[in-house]
Amino acid sequence: MKVISWLAAIIIGGIVFYALYIGIALYRLPSIALLADRNMNLTIQVIDWQGKFHPAVVGPGNPRWTPMESIPPEMKWAVIVAEDANFYRHDGIDIKAIKDAIKYDLEKKRLARGASTITQQTAKNLFLSREKSVTRKIEEIYLAKRMEQELTKGRILELYLNIVELGPMVYGIGHGSRYYFDKPASSLSARECAFLAAMLPGPQKVYNPYRHLDRVLKRSEMVLRLLRQKGVLTEAEYRQALAETPNIAGMQKKVDQSFAAKTRRFFRDLFGVFR
Repeated sequence: MKVISWLAAIIIGGIVFYALYIGIALYRLPSIALLADRNMNLTIQVIDWQGKFHPAVVGPGNPRWTPMESIPPEMKWAVIVAEDANFYRHDGIDIKAIKDAIKYDLEKKRLARGASTITQQTAKNLFLSREKSVTRKIEEIYLAKRMEQELTKGRILELYLNIVELGPMVYGIGHGSRYYFDKPASSLSARECAFLAAMLPGPQKVYNPYRHLDRVLKRSEMVLRLLRQKGVLTEAEYRQALAETPNIAGMQKKVDQSFAAKTRRFFRDLFGVFR
């Protein structure tokens, strides 16, 4: 009985200690109120594809910053239907999406699907690290709830669209539209909007258009179908978008550069072995 009592005391003590730790961690999180000011500039750390961190400005101080009024409705809705269909209905956390993700993961017997909302992703990208831990997830949920309380949906979406990763050190719709299509975000077609939205789950590997263009095009067609079902596009606009072939700026040049870089690495490693 004494052993059981000691074991229970240790477990309860551990729970209390972790609760205190979480409370302190949440207390030390930054204020959300400053994000309500659309003229504010916040410096965050972004990561490149070699794993190195770099400072980046979120706000009008960034020359690639794209205000909400300059982002086409098709771009806003493409991201919503692709990433967070219940964005305008949840309060930061999508309980249904979490349940569906858990069910899917149990069926696949692996962590195959996430359930983070646009608000959660925004909170994580602005304030948190990329480590996968229970503590970081709790912080993410807490910040997302606060963001929904203190910011409008439009402001949350504006922040999200300006910090999403779309390529090698390519962050935000403004930068992405220039990088891939050599045009401002305000001039994007519906097909181009769907193309960028289709890349979001994995622009580095899974949905990298320079490696898997067919995969990105296929997913962009799915996004276009959802835009049609949502009523964002008319039937004529939907058909026109499907018929359009995205003209990716410098596609062949970048593919050639990528091949040349891989070739150089191959021979460098090869000769390194025989030294």
